[in-house]
Amino acid sequence: MKTIEIHPCGPIHGTIRPPGSKSITNRALVCAALAEGTSTLTGALDSDDTRVMVQGLHRLGLEVLDDPRQSVIQVAGCAGRPPAKGAEIDAANSGTTIRFLTAVATLGQGRFRLDGSPRMRQRPIGDLLAALGQLGADAVSEAGNRCPPVVIQANGLPGGKAVVAGDISSQFLSALLMAAPCAASPVELAVVGELVSQPYVEMTLAVMNSFGVSVRREGLSRFLVSGQESYQCRQYTIEPDASAASYFFAAAAVTGGTVTVEGLSRSSLQGDVAFCDCLAKMGCDVSYGDGTITVIGHRLHGIEIDMNAVSDTVQTLGAVALFAEGSTTITNVGHIRHKETDRLAALAIELRKLGAKVEERADGLTIVPDALNGAEIDTYDDHRMAMSMALVGLASKGVVIRDPDCTAKTYPRFFQDLESLVRGQTQ
Repeated sequence: MKTIEIHPCGPIHGTIRPPGSKSITNRALVCAALAEGTSTLTGALDSDDTRVMVQGLHRLGLEVLDDPRQSVIQVAGCAGRPPAKGAEIDAANSGTTIRFLTAVATLGQGRFRLDGSPRMRQRPIGDLLAALGQLGADAVSEAGNRCPPVVIQANGLPGGKAVVAGDISSQFLSALLMAAPCAASPVELAVVGELVSQPYVEMTLAVMNSFGVSVRREGLSRFLVSGQESYQCRQYTIEPDASAASYFFAAAAVTGGTVTVEGLSRSSLQGDVAFCDCLAKMGCDVSYGDGTITVIGHRLHGIEIDMNAVSDTVQTLGAVALFAEGSTTITNVGHIRHKETDRLAALAIELRKLGAKVEERADGLTIVPDALNGAEIDTYDDHRMAMSMALVGLASKGVVIRDPDCTAKTYPRFFQDLESLVRGQTQ
């Protein structure tokens, strides 16, 4: 297996602009696909997750022209009616793709089957299928285990009222919201249980609004979408990925350096910019400019923090916690056990390899730093394990990352960009 060793570098001082947001790119692709007319997405991410979304839209009969060198994607919308009369769609390891396109496929006509990687076949989708069933769709788990593959006998989405669980993944609700304007009648969605990763639902609503669809709602518990609405084509600019930016902010924290990320601000669509608040609580200075965020690393101390709203950055904070004085406790993130891997279990294992004492609970971790040592880090085919654990090597010897190419899921050039930042080359 390919490996890469990360070498300690001293304080990092530099500026970087990460690639476009995966979460926004895939939401914008769906809204553009369902719109009337042709949309142009600029600043779009080119990664495994966005490629399988584009390929999935192709399989649904959409015309999508992708120019990764220019970070531009053109989408000829279908006005809410996918043209293909049935399709087989491979979502690989992309949760957004299989969940969003499951809802989109119900708007079409014919038999659609969506499948993915072995890990995808273990990831839950039953709550989404149940909600689609309440709206009149015929969408089932092929194996009957509430996981993919999914089989849909599509004849349009009738609409109506549905209850959707919020405690496993906010992607279920986002998928329903994006498909709802194209239903035959109004759609009312009620969320039961605690809605995890709430900023991602706000992001979905903001992208929908940009494409001309507004949603009436009561907080994040009840949503009303008028049926037979039309998304409108437009030119849409995608901001840099805030989850990816978290690694560079954390690099400043663990090395005692200064890193500025361009293209993000306090008012970003992405909730993960709030990761900087976590770093501020640990002792970093954070400043927000007009389209920039700067983190200055200082002496770090442990904290106790609820990371439900920024759960994609749990592993990043786990790496930073190794360099803090005192323990760090992360709570209310039990849902990340259902991601590309069981992220709590995997993070605990790898932090222990590096010398930390880790208490694992159902919904979080307590990390107690100890004498750090080098280790060969397993990444579990999880891009975020590779990127977050690489940060440890910036300030501790002997850290080797196994299967670094797994970062292609969302950030193919991560290690090249990290090296450039370490060398002080402005991106």
